[in-house]
Amino acid sequence: MLVFIIEIIGTVAFASSGAMVGIRKKMDVLGVIVMAVMTAVGGGIIRDLVLGIHPPNTFKNPIYVEYSVLTAVILFIVFYIKKQMLDSKALFYYEKIMILLDAIGLGAFTVIGVETAYEIGFVHHRFLLLFVGVITGVGGGMIRDMMAQQIPFILVKQIYACASLIGAGVCIWLMPYHKSASMILGAVVVVIIRILAATYRWDLPKID
Repeated sequence: MLVFIIEIIGTVAFASSGAMVGIRKKMDVLGVIVMAVMTAVGGGIIRDLVLGIHPPNTFKNPIYVEYSVLTAVILFIVFYIKKQMLDSKALFYYEKIMILLDAIGLGAFTVIGVETAYEIGFVHHRFLLLFVGVITGVGGGMIRDMMAQQIPFILVKQIYACASLIGAGVCIWLMPYHKSASMILGAVVVVIIRILAATYRWDLPKID
């Protein structure tokens, strides 16, 4: 139940970020919904395709899609009625809260990606476990940004994919000893790194 609650929080956070990109890009309500859904479940779909899970779990258990659609519709209505909120201080505080929820979602989806591959038998395939952990966490955001015709956030802004990578590594390392503890610690590592990176604006080196 705890994992499910964290998944829902992450789904809402990811869906919100996708919906906000759609709103800022002046997409219609369908576009905003599609952006929200793909951001929230895109990483999981890629994970399942890589692991050979057909059809992907998203289509067998659409509850995450339902939460994503609901989130998108609510945000669209709010900003349709009060367009001035896009330039208000309220949006600033909203985005601060979203950073925290997004970090929780990133941590949750990262370790769930690892656990999914682990449970279906890829115990000794460390690179595969690492890949599906990270892609579950960041894949939806990459799809969102490419659909919005912008450079993927994870390639240019702060420590994001690296936080997922480190958390997945911690989860994989501890998984043989205690699955639940490994998932909790892995997710916590992701959340801490991501929040610190957002707070202190940590970036990887790049050529300006």
